[in-house]
Amino acid sequence: MKKDRGKVWLGVAGIVVNAEGKWLVVKKKYSGLKGVWSLPAGFVQIGETADEAIVREVVEETGIHCEVTGLIGFRTGVIREEISDNMAIFCCTLPSEGQIIQIQEEEISEARWLSVEEIVNSGASSVMLEEMACHELIQHQLYKKEGINPGDVFEYSAYKLFYNK
Repeated sequence: MKKDRGKVWLGVAGIVVNAEGKWLVVKKKYSGLKGVWSLPAGFVQIGETADEAIVREVVEETGIHCEVTGLIGFRTGVIREEISDNMAIFCCTLPSEGQIIQIQEEEISEARWLSVEEIVNSGASSVMLEEMACHELIQHQLYKKEGINPGDVFEYSAYKLFYNK
């Protein structure tokens, strides 16, 4: 069943990098990304921050537990001149190496660790993934700062700031 997300979408994607510098990539079973390598991704749910959403999505799609270290990019577009489609792209690391990939078989056909060279040269990567792999993005991330309170008047239950150090 397709969910009605309204006319403004907020998605998340994560570049999860292991100790060897390889990226965690997946092949979806649906949509325009069917059968091509792409980043683990999904939509932000009610009551969660965007960085919490990508940690959840990575675990759901691959079984891999990760931690967000920063924001790398933001993709935005308009679909059929009516739907605002936005995606925050996070940089993530592993709290522990040696985790075993366990795919979510309903949505994912395959997940794997690939080097940047394999992503760029495979001929089977999404346009966004290939574009991002061509650049050294990790050095240009915006870093996460937690524990900030902008004031009780705003009534935030969660508040995080991403900025350039």
